[in-house]
Formats: sequence, structure tokens, C-alpha cells
Amino acid sequence: MILTIIIFILILGLLVLVHEFGHFIVAKKSGMRVEEFGFGFPPRIAGIQKVDGKWRWVWFHRKSLTSPPTPLHELERGGRDGTIYSINAIPLGGFVRILGENNEHEDNPQSFINKPFWPRFLTLVAGVVMNVILAWALLSVGLMVGLPAAVNSISDVPAGAKFSNQQLAILEVVPGLPADRAGLKANDILIAIDGNKFLSVGEIQSYVKARAGQSVDFEVRRQQLDQHIQIIPSANPPEGQGPTGIALAMVGRLQYPWYQALWEGGKTTFSVLGGIFSGLYQLIVSHAGFASLGGPVKIAKLTGEVAGMGLIYLIQFTAFLSLNLAVLNILPFPALDGGRVLFLIIEKIRRKRNNQKVEQWVNAVGFVFLLLLMVAVTVQDIFRK
Repeated sequence: MILTIIIFILILGLLVLVHEFGHFIVAKKSGMRVEEFGFGFPPRIAGIQKVDGKWRWVWFHRKSLTSPPTPLHELERGGRDGTIYSINAIPLGGFVRILGENNEHEDNPQSFINKPFWPRFLTLVAGVVMNVILAWALLSVGLMVGLPAAVNSISDVPAGAKFSNQQLAILEVVPGLPADRAGLKANDILIAIDGNKFLSVGEIQSYVKARAGQSVDFEVRRQQLDQHIQIIPSANPPEGQGPTGIALAMVGRLQYPWYQALWEGGKTTFSVLGGIFSGLYQLIVSHAGFASLGGPVKIAKLTGEVAGMGLIYLIQFTAFLSLNLAVLNILPFPALDGGRVLFLIIEKIRRKRNNQKVEQWVNAVGFVFLLLLMVAVTVQDIFRK
């Protein structure tokens, strides 16, 4: 349990820090005043700040030392403008505090609100972009080492790739059908059927279908133990289902040369992004509702399960979490990056500044709603069986 919590905190910290670093670096390069870049969340333990060419310690809740706006020529040379780099007490990621990010300090030329459209737009979306880049990097490294993958047969392995440790695995067992009644479970490894070895899912489907109504011996490996399970395939299975009610695939480690892994990592990244958006759309149109959501507790539980499977699975899982975080943040909802981008686009279309009080109020309400939703989902995760 303790190890799971530590791994979860490290992964969450990495995802949030990378996200906030995106905001930080673009804001800096755009000439905005970044007041603080913190590891973890307040209260602050300690930090350092460069003012007038000298580094100074900043302890606990102390605010940044007084420093006038940095001249443009110093910013172009990469000069510092008094940013506090801090370590904070709650180790769950990080944050960046940009002057004027809540549309205040209109009198300061380094304020976020006083910058043109594109610097503000790029600053807002930079966190999402960094999460996508992180996922791309993790998946690319994973594909160089060898990521878990599933194919229907060896002939389906992409050109140039190496597919090792291949096994036929049961991915899904449909409740109520012959395989489920006999005791087969998802993640069982199929060793043989009636003593026969198979090299593709298609061969198995043909063999089992030809023996509908007869007892068939499935030899499977479950948690390192081999066992034989007798199944009688149905002669008239439900429409869209096979005679036993299982989904099979050839699983193994898919590995690419480094130059091909970068390309395939990018393709996988955008394929997963498409899947997340598609799943989100299905969640909305299907009216699945609140019960289908999961929060930090569920993610922590999944983290522990994945960590037990090995480092390469954890790398893949972290990449998927990073992409989910990117999609969540780009949604056009108040208080999220996407909501702020929406306000910025509205301002661009109107060609005049939005009512700042209204914008701040809407973002504040959105933030409170998100906090309440997080609490509700967490409570649901705790009591979910």
C-alpha cells in the first residue's frame, strides 16, 4: 500500500510538473512576469529568488521581494524577473503563478492580461502540449524497449518490428455464455485446446466452431498455475458472439528500432488521444452519468495494479494518464485551460477586452464546481466495491 501511494505521488507529480512547466517556459519567453514556480502545493517550505542579480532565500509564506518590471532588453537576454522557485509541503505536482493570470495588474506591462492574443493563447495551451509531448516520449521509449501489444496473428506484426514473448490471451469473457459458465476468466493465457497448439486467433475460432455441442478441453495458465477447463461451445450463439463467448488475441512485447519507435510513438499518441475524445463523446451521449467517473482513489488503485505488472506497463500507464490530463485540461470549461482559451477567443472575436469581473466570477464558480466534483468522485471511489 505504501509503495503504491509513493508511486502514485511520483507519477502525479511528474504529470503536473510537466504541465506547469509548459505554462512557465512560454510565459517567460513571452515576457510575462512569473511570480512563482513551485514543486508541490502550498504551504511553502522554502524557495530561492533572484532579485537585482543576487539569489536570496524565501521562507514559508513570505511573498516575493520587491522587484520592478524587468526591462525588455534584459528579458531578451534571458534575464530573471524575481521568480520564486519553491518547494512546497504537499507533494502532489506543482504550480506556476503568473502575474495577471486572473486578469489583474493592468498597470504592469509584464502582466498576462497586457500581452497580445498569441502569447496568451500559447501560454494557456502550453501545459496541454507538454503533456502530449511527455506521452509521446514515454511511448517512444517504451516501444524501443518493448511495449505490451495484441495482434490476431504473427502475420499482423508491423514491418520492422520485433514481437517477442507472444502468448494467446483471453481478453474478455462474456457473462452468461459457455466460457463464463465453465470458469474461464479474462487474462487467462491459452496454452492449448484438446492438446493442440495454435498460432492465430482465426485458427482457434475455426477449430472451436467446428466442435459446437461437443466438450472441448481448454488448457489455460492462471497466476502461474496450469489448469484444464471443459467447455461446450454453443451451436447457436447470440448474434455478434462466438460459440464460447470469449475475445482472444496474441499478446506479447512489440519493439521497434529507435528511429521507427519515435514515429510509431507519435502515431500511438494521437491514436490514443482520438480514443479518449471518442470515449468522452460516448460518455456524454450515452448518459452514463456520474457513476462511470473515477477519481484519484481509483487511479491510485490502478497504479498499484499496473506497478505490480512491471516497469514497462507503468511507463505505458503514465503515458495514458498524461494524455487524459491533456484532454481534461483542454475542455472548454471555466477554470480549466480550455475555458480560459475560450474566453480569450471570445475577446479576440469581439475585439475588446471582456468584462473582467464576469470572467473572474465564472472561473471561480467553475473552480468550486470542479472541487466539489472531485470530492464527490473520491467519496464514490472509496465506497465503490
